[in-house]
Amino acid sequence: MARLNLPDGVGHVFLTFIVTFKSLTNNHLFRITSFSLAFLVLSLFCAKAQPPLKSDSVLIDGHYRTFHFNGTQPTNAATSLIFVLHGSGGDGIQMARRTSRLEEKAVEENFITVYPDGYRKFWNECRKTASSEANIENIDEISFFQYMILYFKTKYKINDRQVFAVGTSGGGHMAYKLALLMPARFRAVTAIIANLPDDQNMDCAGLNVPMAVMIINSTTDPVNPYNGGEVRTGNFKAGTVRSTDATFQYWSSLAGYRGRPVKESLPDTDPADGKVIERYAFRKNNRPEVVLLKVIGGKHDYPNDIDVHLEAWAFFKRQIPK
Repeated sequence: MARLNLPDGVGHVFLTFIVTFKSLTNNHLFRITSFSLAFLVLSLFCAKAQPPLKSDSVLIDGHYRTFHFNGTQPTNAATSLIFVLHGSGGDGIQMARRTSRLEEKAVEENFITVYPDGYRKFWNECRKTASSEANIENIDEISFFQYMILYFKTKYKINDRQVFAVGTSGGGHMAYKLALLMPARFRAVTAIIANLPDDQNMDCAGLNVPMAVMIINSTTDPVNPYNGGEVRTGNFKAGTVRSTDATFQYWSSLAGYRGRPVKESLPDTDPADGKVIERYAFRKNNRPEVVLLKVIGGKHDYPNDIDVHLEAWAFFKRQIPK
């Protein structure tokens, strides 16, 4: 029997259709060839399936670094570039599977999403005591991201003043590193379930340039402690981090904000998940926006009330000059 490689989510419907078809043919209601059946099911779903990711790599210091991207051909020169960064132990392809709504938005609004792979599934971010090979070997992440930006500038004509990064967990720490060390190349970043390393564990000498930063952290996170302390991740050691409030204050103070941020309670669209979200925001003309989304009751995961990647894109768009 021939095997069909169907897009994710199609298999269940295809199986249901086969069962229905068999029942109907047994009752002699109609006949249809297997080829026609396959064509019918594929035609129903191909319009909704996302185009396959493209992949490429670059050799940096003897290591091939890979990245994957949606390959949307820009229709104008104002195309934004968004790096979506996986967590510790993950990879770019896995990360892409969690961003279907962002991919839909990329097609609608003409931007490119990129899913780089960390070095052996980890990033060389700013946690000095991290036990990953990326940190121990001091892998050159800055050159990797510089190359990717140039790659998409050359091949896809992106606007290199509209480059952003959103990362989860270890990817959030990598987003912080990009904000600290590459502020001239990134307009804004979003870090999800990640706090800045504390002073003893900080391995990046930041350039002290104000940046637009959004933080999405959970109050009962067992891995990234909301109130600071040791990161708990099993065999992977990552040292200690400052609190979420101290991380938020670092970026807001760097941007020149004083006083209290504007507080807003977001709609609880999924009461069953046991989480509610409060937004704390500093916004002022001619200053980078700094935002904290406090997920009360959340753990080391995503809340259901919002799509964190769409929230990041909405934040990024606000940083683009009109």
